[in-house]
Amino acid sequence: MFRVSRLTDYATVVMTCIAAHPDDVLSTAQIAEEAHLELPTVSKLLKSLGHAGLVESFRGVNGGYRLARPASDISVADIVEAMEGPLGMTECSMSDGHCEREKQCGVRGSWQRINNVLDNALRSMSLADMLRPAAHAPVATVALPELKGRTAP
Repeated sequence: MFRVSRLTDYATVVMTCIAAHPDDVLSTAQIAEEAHLELPTVSKLLKSLGHAGLVESFRGVNGGYRLARPASDISVADIVEAMEGPLGMTECSMSDGHCEREKQCGVRGSWQRINNVLDNALRSMSLADMLRPAAHAPVATVALPELKGRTAP
């Protein structure tokens, strides 16, 4: 099963929590309480999200965090990359020269196509979309190649 890490999942929760309060600077404690996450976990996530330029921090009595740009300008891919690094299903699907079998590999092109579909889907979903109920969020559609000569099981 392919899945993002638990911290990446939590990062999307933290980001949607902050995005739900676009005009406010939220303390780490407020975010942790609203997200139902432990304070040390939220602190760790905010540090990574800050380094990626997705949130900005403010010091002082009224300090805290807010989004660095509008929620509509932050994609799910931005959050995943902040936590996991570059998107790639396989090493060779991200760039050339990472696999000694690259030249003779028969599936590299297919993995690159799959990687592009995943990348496009994550980039098409914004943080603002994540705030909407699932029934109203845009659904990414993918055109799959026809399975010629194959019958359904």
